[in-house]
Amino acid sequence: MASWILAMALTAAALPPLPEPVTNNAVAKVTLDDTPWLLSFNGLGQGKTYQQVHDKTWGIELENHGQWQSLAPVPGPGRLASVAIGVGKYAYLFGGYTVDAKHNEVSLPDVYRYDLKTDSYTELAPMPVPVDDSVVLSFQQRYLYLVSGWHNDGNVNLVQMYDIKTNEWKQASPFPGKPVFGHAGAIAGNTMVICDGVGMTYPAEQRRGFQAEPACYQGKVEHDDPTKIQWQALPHHSGVARYRMAAVARPERAELWFIGGSVTPYNYDGIGYDGIPADPSHRISVFDMVEKRWRNEKSIDASMDHRGAIKLGKQLVILGGMGEQQSVLNKVRVLD
Repeated sequence: MASWILAMALTAAALPPLPEPVTNNAVAKVTLDDTPWLLSFNGLGQGKTYQQVHDKTWGIELENHGQWQSLAPVPGPGRLASVAIGVGKYAYLFGGYTVDAKHNEVSLPDVYRYDLKTDSYTELAPMPVPVDDSVVLSFQQRYLYLVSGWHNDGNVNLVQMYDIKTNEWKQASPFPGKPVFGHAGAIAGNTMVICDGVGMTYPAEQRRGFQAEPACYQGKVEHDDPTKIQWQALPHHSGVARYRMAAVARPERAELWFIGGSVTPYNYDGIGYDGIPADPSHRISVFDMVEKRWRNEKSIDASMDHRGAIKLGKQLVILGGMGEQQSVLNKVRVLD
């Protein structure tokens, strides 16, 4: 096992860039015939208009100096803000939204299981309440949780639980904070942490608005009933919310990492809802699950517009995203 982890870490450090710049892409790791693969689904291309929203899928195997390959596109229209997660040899892909020339956005209920071996998708039971810009987390390699997110006209506080084994949905204990989109979360064991995102404001005699929500919550899933989550508020990592961070667990360290993001809530083109261009953050916020406290670090690279990060051995990998001046990246970023 130790030699396999070392080999994988060395491979991760030398990963080639993505075939094209892409942001807001759903990412996952799967294992096929004992070989790990990275996958990227959907997203937004370099032009950052509705015409660059796509359904492209790319994959790379992490042994024998693998290169990125074009794989079967995601069924249906191109979409933004979908989420993906790998469980064993399959990747599960949830939701997202479409956007047209008039800026109409529609949340999609679609759920697919992607089989790398056959390069094919199987449509699964749709989400009871379609959400995008959500967080997906896995418990016991069976239960997948979609926490909060945007549904067509506003945010929801739902925690929707999908059972891989039965292909059924149940409602879990609702998210206790203000409903948000563009938040980030990670889970280790039965403990998840959800942070930040964007909430809605409803000022009198004005149009609704969007406001960053600096808040973190811990949820503990009950082993005997996975629909029961014991939620509690946590201290915030910094007092300033970051939108669309990349989050991932490092269980061997008992840490959850929240990487990058932006302090400015923005539309899919990287321009803030207030008209001010969003800047990516260098900050990495690390939650110590034993001490129940945060530490903040600074990364060399700044990036935002992520749907998640991937753990490979002792390293973390981020695929694409937005960099300085809202540039769409093809970079594969590796963190130790």
